[in-house]
Amino acid sequence: MKTKTVISLLLTCCLQANAGTICHEDGTVTFQYKNDQAKEVLVDVQFAGRKPMQKDAKTGLWTVTLGPAAPDMYPYCFIVDGVSIMDPDNPQYFPNEGFKNSLLEIKSKDGLPHDIKDVPHGSMEYIHYYSKSLGGTNTAIVYLPPNYMMNREKKYPVFYLISGTTDTEEVYYKVGRVNYILDNLLAQKAAKEMIIVLPYGNPTKLLAAAAANGAPQTRFGGDVFSKDLINDLMPYIEKNYRTINNKEHRAIGGFSRGGNQALFNGLSHLDKFSYLCSYSSFTSTDIAGVYDQAEDTNKKIRLFWLGVGTDDFLYGNARDYMEFLDTKGIRSVKEFTNDKFGHTWMNAKYFLTKTLPLLFNKKASEEAMKNGEPAPAKTGKEQQFTAGVMARLFPRPIISPEYTEDGIIFRFKAPHAKKVELECEMLPKNMTMERDSDGVWSVKMNEYLFDTFKYCFVVDDMQVTDPSNMYISPDAGFKYSVADNPKSPFNFASQGEIEHGRVGYDLQRDMAIYISPKMQMGVLPAFIQLVAPESESVESWFKVGGADAITDRLIADDHAKPCMITVSKTDLSQQMGGMRMPGMRMNVLKADDYPTWTQRRRALVKLLLEVKKQPDPQFPGMGGGFGGGPDMQ
Repeated sequence: MKTKTVISLLLTCCLQANAGTICHEDGTVTFQYKNDQAKEVLVDVQFAGRKPMQKDAKTGLWTVTLGPAAPDMYPYCFIVDGVSIMDPDNPQYFPNEGFKNSLLEIKSKDGLPHDIKDVPHGSMEYIHYYSKSLGGTNTAIVYLPPNYMMNREKKYPVFYLISGTTDTEEVYYKVGRVNYILDNLLAQKAAKEMIIVLPYGNPTKLLAAAAANGAPQTRFGGDVFSKDLINDLMPYIEKNYRTINNKEHRAIGGFSRGGNQALFNGLSHLDKFSYLCSYSSFTSTDIAGVYDQAEDTNKKIRLFWLGVGTDDFLYGNARDYMEFLDTKGIRSVKEFTNDKFGHTWMNAKYFLTKTLPLLFNKKASEEAMKNGEPAPAKTGKEQQFTAGVMARLFPRPIISPEYTEDGIIFRFKAPHAKKVELECEMLPKNMTMERDSDGVWSVKMNEYLFDTFKYCFVVDDMQVTDPSNMYISPDAGFKYSVADNPKSPFNFASQGEIEHGRVGYDLQRDMAIYISPKMQMGVLPAFIQLVAPESESVESWFKVGGADAITDRLIADDHAKPCMITVSKTDLSQQMGGMRMPGMRMNVLKADDYPTWTQRRRALVKLLLEVKKQPDPQFPGMGGGFGGGPDMQ
């Protein structure tokens, strides 16, 4: 079903699944899945756990109705003969380094804080920046409030908000919906305008020579993330956006591991942050100059906010940390839930609704701090996060794809599967994979080492997205994984210290817009329009096609000129007609004119090289509308 906006395509769940998941008015949900070969199918959904599904003899559908459940958003997947898969009929998914879940949205008649409402919406910009701390290119997402472009003189406070272990930088956007929560609060005049920065909490995975074990980052302080945050990301944000650069106008927070990272970095840099938020987390009790100097620390912190669910597996550790703060005389606000299934993004969204109205609001934050209560007494029954829990939640990862000097190794663990194949858009037929004694299937592909392509595994005739690969094609139906060698010249990881453009999404018009670096004052940039594939969203030209990485590289090498790239689902050049300025030329490239992403990327390179030869029309009356530097902020 076609939708009007990118977010409708990705986030409107109850319209998502007329062939799959159905939400009923009483809060129950009917899950449906089609697979004629399956012997056993279960659904695993956060509000009900794993439940068996029954096959309807007439329709062939596997079905089960569960609930009722409280209105909210819930991750779920199907488990087909022991193999976990996303719902192939659901366009909405949970961005993650490891597990692959779909997202279910149960609406409320009264509305929820994260609903997409008819209010002014901010924009989301995907950024890349060279990190000296990382020794490579890092990524983040930036939320700009609805009025950001209205007044080029106004500056804004900044909230750095970090996702949890194995989450990507997209999770607070696609699952936590921080942008819509704040949009709604701003419309109600219940929060201050602010910029929100969503860093990637495990940046070593982005390196061309990433750690072979692929394990999630779990230590903080002298780690790469902390150094990058303070020394690279913050300076980039303050150079490229209109920010107020003092501790009274900076906040930091996060969920799970991100909460630990936020608290540690916030408390370690109280000269930079005065608003600290922890959602379902805790941090070290050994930070120099903080806990043993309570009076001075209390003066520096405007808001110290800690929230956790009493049914969270981190509750014991979080409660102990709260009690530790109390014993040291350090003020804090504490919030507890008991009805959101523990360590979940339902809690993360709820905590956002509680804290966003307090940020950069001296009166409201002081009132909250004044009313902060002591930690609840210890009962001895609290769950604790131990090494055993860590091992259970984060088992030794399967590395797939693994890029070697002479090929790409794909791996998939399925001990009970009879046959596993690699399906790839570059290959005329599937490649048979071999199983080892641990039940891990693998195959090495010796060709296309530096190409970018979509692939999946075929497990006993069922398509499965690679659970070990965090890069997913934004397909409307079944979602393929994306292979993109970090050592490719058009991969951000290998590009070195060059300037990068920014990608923003126009949610109202279902468009994406890339603004390149090196724009010049008074010069109309080259315009390129990319038409997304019929079966994918407008994100595909960047997430699979790498249009931003390609353009950044070619501009850095002086093989392409500064330009503006728009991505839409239809060819807009016909509609512009008389709206074009004299001398303006639209360069259009349609994805569906080429069968593979390798061919599409090569066509884009060719187009950018051709556009380089086109003359630059000058428009003196334009002023600095497309200028670089501060004007692009």
